[in-house]
Amino acid sequence: QGQRVASGGGTVQPGGSLKLSCAASGQPLNFPRMGWFRQVPGKGREGVSCLRRADGDTFYVDSVTGRFNISMDSTRTTLYLEMSSLKPEDTATYYCAPCQVLGGQVRAPADFGAWGQGTQVTVSS
Repeated sequence: QGQRVASGGGTVQPGGSLKLSCAASGQPLNFPRMGWFRQVPGKGREGVSCLRRADGDTFYVDSVTGRFNISMDSTRTTLYLEMSSLKPEDTATYYCAPCQVLGGQVRAPADFGAWGQGTQVTVSS
């Protein structure tokens, strides 16, 4: 699979909305589960949502539940994250990657390192 590239970030005021996209040069995102992760400088990467391709089942961490929506297009080449009611604490660089849900957390597979290009989301008044 080609490098994944996330896009759609920007600067919004608290309460605003953004829709992120992630694609891999038009190639299918073939992992059984695909998700969104975010990282703030100086902190570890945090998984926020995970989608199971087979049946569309979704999982969200508590901090984004009810505000974020993950989806994938019908060709399975693009992953989306619709974000609403954004808060300053949502500020981070967002990446898409294969995911798994373990102990109520969204994690990348062990030893996963091919994070690709992220997109910056800044929530500020």
